[in-house]
Parts: sequence; structure tokens; C-alpha cells
Amino acid sequence: MGFITFLSDFGTKDHYVAAVKAKILTLNPAQVIVDISHHVEPFNIAYGYHVINSVFRDFPEGTVHLLAVDTHGTRSGRYQVARHKGHYFVCADNGLLSLLTEGDPEQLIDLPYQPESSSPARDIMAPATVALAQGSSMAEVGELADGMVQLINRQLRLNDHAITGHVVHVDHYGNLITDITRDSIDAIGHGRRFKVQFNREVIDRLSTRYNEPGEGDCVALFNRQGYLTIGINKGHASELLGMYFDSPVEIHFAPEPVE
Repeated sequence: MGFITFLSDFGTKDHYVAAVKAKILTLNPAQVIVDISHHVEPFNIAYGYHVINSVFRDFPEGTVHLLAVDTHGTRSGRYQVARHKGHYFVCADNGLLSLLTEGDPEQLIDLPYQPESSSPARDIMAPATVALAQGSSMAEVGELADGMVQLINRQLRLNDHAITGHVVHVDHYGNLITDITRDSIDAIGHGRRFKVQFNREVIDRLSTRYNEPGEGDCVALFNRQGYLTIGINKGHASELLGMYFDSPVEIHFAPEPVE
């Protein structure tokens, strides 16, 4: 029996999370369910993508991820399962799966259509999630899909001396996670010195810990997934810097290589 993870924009004030878990446990009382987060900003597909993409690889292959973000936002009326990197993702056909799989899942199925459901996460997605966790094949759970809603991740702008990226997530502490990766800096920089520029601030060195600079000072570092992250030691960077989702961040390289 595989693990089930649960990510949603339901919050924890109401009964919605409990209702989905009750359905899962009714179908399999021994099922292990791991909550990732239920505080994704409502209907924010980009937020949901960032959270699941940051953590799903930490779970064993075969894990089934129930992604209940914007579950009523599917224009096609479809709910789908994608197999990607050895994991299963159960989601509304709202574009999240296309971001996660970069539009090319290993396998994609449509779940049986239930137009009367007022809670698709409970009535449509949860049973499929349990079946997959118990070892059912995708062919037993649904029918081969002919496509999915496509969304495109914002691309970095690169040239010989600069990278322009954007904030893609603001975490609980106000840290600004960008789409600029360690690999992109290495590929463009070739060992050159560089500065990180955002808003009216400039950082000319990377840290390894958030508390490396003094309290109240800006810090730039790579997070565990290799993304450039900007924070303020003991401060809420998003509020104090006035930066939010999609705010620009630039890397400027020195023209000469480091001796």
C-alpha cells in the first residue's frame, strides 16, 4: 500500500479537509495520509505548483498526491491523474498538471465524470487516489486522456552578463523564492562574480544560512531545491521590500572571470 499526500486550498477553519480524509479512510481505514499544506492561497495554481514541486521527490516512488487546488476551476469539467517521475498526481484539469509535468506526463487519464458532485475532491478525486495507493493501475481507474489544459511557466531571460527572473512564491516567513536556479547561474556565470539586484537593494555575496547577516539585513541563498531565495534575517522580506509574486529579480555578472 502506497502513501497518499494531500495538498489543498481548503484552509483548516472549515470541515472540507476532514470530509476528504473521511472519504479516504472509509475506503481504506489503514491508509496513511500525509498533509503537505491546506493553506495554499485560494485558486492560486502557481502557489500550489510551487509547493508540490518542492516536496514530492522526497516521498517514495509510487506515492499518490491528491492536489485539491482550485478544484472547481476546471474549464473542461475533467479530473485527471498524471504519472510523472514515478509518482501519481490526482488533480482537476486546470493547468496545474501541465506545470508540474512540463506538459509531458508519462501517462495521463481522465477520471469518470460526475457532474452532480458538489465536492469533487471528496467524490471524484479521493476514490481514485485510494485505488491507486492500493495498487490499481491507471487503466483500472480511468480512461486514456486526449490532453489537458496547458499553462506555461515563466521563462528566465538570459544574456552573457545577466539573468532576469521573478519571485514565484512567498513562504510563511516572507522569504522570496525565485525561479533563478543555481544551474542557470553556473551556466551563464562561468565562475564570475555577480550581484543580486531587486527593488532598490543589491547583494554581492550569497549566504548559506538565513541568520548569516545581521538582524534586519537582506540575505540571498539557494534553498534545498536549488532556487535563489531572498530573505531578511528576523524580518518579513515580502512586506519590508514590497515584493510579491512576479516581482523581478536580476543577476548581474562581472565582465571578467575570477582569477
